[in-house]
Amino acid sequence: MAKQRGNPGAHPSTAVLTRGFDPRLSVGSARPAVFRSSTYVFPTPEAAERAFDLVSGRKTVEPGEVPDLIYSRFNHPNAEILEDQIIPLEEGSEWAVVFNSGMAAIMTSLMALLHPGDCLLYTVPLYGGTQNLVHDLLEPFGIQCRAVVAGHAANLDEAIRTTPNLRVILIETPANPTMVMTDIKRACILAGELDPKPVVMVDNTFLGPAFQHPITLGADLVLYSATKYLGGFSDLLAGVALGTNPEIQKKIRSRRGLFGNILQPDECWILDGRLPTVSLRMNRQSKNAQRIAESLAHRKEIRKVYYPTLFDDTEQIKIRLSQCDYPGAMIALDLQGGKTAAFEFLRHLELAHNAVSLGGMETLVCHPGSTTHSGCSEEEQRIAGITGGLVRISVGLEDWRDLLRDFEQALDHIAATVLT
Repeated sequence: MAKQRGNPGAHPSTAVLTRGFDPRLSVGSARPAVFRSSTYVFPTPEAAERAFDLVSGRKTVEPGEVPDLIYSRFNHPNAEILEDQIIPLEEGSEWAVVFNSGMAAIMTSLMALLHPGDCLLYTVPLYGGTQNLVHDLLEPFGIQCRAVVAGHAANLDEAIRTTPNLRVILIETPANPTMVMTDIKRACILAGELDPKPVVMVDNTFLGPAFQHPITLGADLVLYSATKYLGGFSDLLAGVALGTNPEIQKKIRSRRGLFGNILQPDECWILDGRLPTVSLRMNRQSKNAQRIAESLAHRKEIRKVYYPTLFDDTEQIKIRLSQCDYPGAMIALDLQGGKTAAFEFLRHLELAHNAVSLGGMETLVCHPGSTTHSGCSEEEQRIAGITGGLVRISVGLEDWRDLLRDFEQALDHIAATVLT
C-alpha cells in the first residue's frame, strides 16, 4: 500500500504529496482511503511465516521487499502511508514510526533503548508529562536519570563526559515553556566521542519540522507530539519518531507492537491530509508570534518576554542563529504580579482561549505552573524558570493585530487592578 512513487529527489513539499501512496492499490482513489481492518489475509502459508519472522525481528527485510501486513497492532495501510509521507518533511530522516500520542512516542522510544542500570541524561525545562515519565516510570524501573539545566553548555558538556552508563541524551529545544535552547550539534559531537555512543534524541515539537532539523545536526532520533503543528487543528492525538539508524527503528517498532500504541487508521488518514500544509501554517504562525512578542516587549506589566528573537544571552543568540531557520510561534510572558496577575490575564482574554496544548490554528494560552508543569516539584519549577507569573502562548492563524489588541487589553486590566 505504501509503494514508493514520484521523483526521489523532489523537494519536501512535492514529496509529501507524491510518495508513499499508489492509487492503483486503492481502486484508483486520488487520496488514500481509510482501512479499518484489524487483520489481513495472507496469500500463502509461507507468506504468513515470513511476515511473522520479519515483525518479530528474527529475520530482516530484503532490498525491495514489501512485508505482508499481519494485524493492525503491528502495522496497517494508513500507518504505512503516513510514515512514508512524513519522512521528507524531517530533513535527513530515512524512516518514521507513528504512535497514538506524543507521550507514546517518547515513552516507547526510551523504553526501547534503556534498560535497568542505564543512564538517561535530559535537559530541563522539560514538558511536564515527560518529567513525570522520568520520575514515575523510568527511575522506579531502575534507570538512572540525570537532569541538566538547558542554556548552560559547559554543564551539559561535563555531564555528557562524566555520566556513567550513559545510553540516551534527551534534548527538548526550545524548552517548554521558557524557550531556552540547547546546542544540538555540540551535544551530538560530544556524544560521538563516547564508546558506546549514547543515542541523542531531540523533542522537536516546538520548531519542527519547518524551522529546525536535528538529524542534519547529528541527532539520532527526532520526536514529535504530532498533536501539535503536524496535526495543526487541535482535533487529534498523535506522535512520531523519525531517524536514520535501522537498528533503532527495529527496536522502537518492536516495542510499539508490544505496547499496542500505534496510531489508529482514522487518525493516520486525518494526519496524512494535514502534512502538505504544515510549513504554510507554521510560517504564518511564526510571523504572527514575532510581531506580537516584539510589540509586547516594552509593556511594564511584563517582567520578561521569552521569544527567540528577543534573546539577550550571547550563547542563546548563537544557538538560534545556527540551528533555527525561524523563531516559531511559541511565546512565554513572565507577568509582574505573579500568579494573581497570570490568572487575571487568562480570565480577561477575549479572542485567545485558556487551554493547554499548542500548534493549533487557534491561539491558546495557559499557566504552566498550575497546568502542564503542575506535576513538577517547586524546586524543579524554580530550576526550570517556571514562575507563578509565567503564561505560555501558542499563537495561531488569526490576524496578529487582533491578537495583540486582545493581549494588550488583558494587560491593561492587570495594570488597573493587580499592579495599582
